[in-house]
Amino acid sequence: MVAQDTAAGAFARIGADAQGMALGNALGASPEADIAALYNPALAHQASGQYLSLSAALMSFDRELQLAAFNTPLGPTAGISAGVLRAGVSDIDGRDPSGNPTETLSTNEYALFLAFGNQFFDRVAAGATLKFYIADLVDEVSTVQSLGVDLGLTYTPRDGTMLGLTVNDLLAAYEWETGGVGGRSATDAFPVRLRISGSQQLLGGDLMLLAEYEARFSEREQRRRIPRDPPVQPVDQIATSSFRINESLGRVGVRYRLLDVLDVRGGADRLGANGFEGWKPSAGFGLRQSVGTLNLRIDYAAVVEPYVTDLMNVLSIRIYL
Repeated sequence: MVAQDTAAGAFARIGADAQGMALGNALGASPEADIAALYNPALAHQASGQYLSLSAALMSFDRELQLAAFNTPLGPTAGISAGVLRAGVSDIDGRDPSGNPTETLSTNEYALFLAFGNQFFDRVAAGATLKFYIADLVDEVSTVQSLGVDLGLTYTPRDGTMLGLTVNDLLAAYEWETGGVGGRSATDAFPVRLRISGSQQLLGGDLMLLAEYEARFSEREQRRRIPRDPPVQPVDQIATSSFRINESLGRVGVRYRLLDVLDVRGGADRLGANGFEGWKPSAGFGLRQSVGTLNLRIDYAAVVEPYVTDLMNVLSIRIYL
């Protein structure tokens, strides 16, 4: 699904919606984050009312990404965010070992999430997200599921400034059983991500700057073939060892309110990933519009993916209920 991120659950790290992607996904401490569950669950208490968010991305190589989410306040200091994120690849050309066409294949992955956030003190909020991941890749391999947990905290030292701390995908791992297709049992753990975020509003709130640092910790397996030694060892043996990969990257975003109904946005994701080869610049806008008694917000983002020549185009609609 994502060429630049090969670890388990990569689809859930692309971004949530057009607003977030246009801002480089640097929304861990944003007072305007729509899909709080996928950025920082502590932000869920900020929901000013009930609204439904729908997003879809137009991507190259027959890839798909859609999101549906619902947000609502719970009393004066709490809120919840729930939804489903889906990613897939269609029209995969299946071939047998001789290279002859067999069938058209497709893959599907889902992340169902439920976040709760509460403002415990005047300037401190905390929250948690429960995620349920599903991966359905090929017919010969059983669908796998996993539970994951996100924890988040925000602190507002003064008006217009917010800091955030988030830990993502605790406990999440796929347990694969591929013996039926010549493989073996394997555990594919999701990277655990520690994110430190900040935002600053200027010019009376018309300008907002966002920045984020992420440290990512992944457990990987390494397999080494030990040649046979007849007659003591009649067949080759496979030795398995694990090792840890530590990565770090940055994100930045900027939002400027041109008009009361129009925001323009820009950002960059994956700063420092493979130098500048893996970064993802982006830009977009948000438009607020009323249609009769229906209040809408439409967001658009254009994202330059690393190693892909075509733009990712993302459209999101927020419907206030």
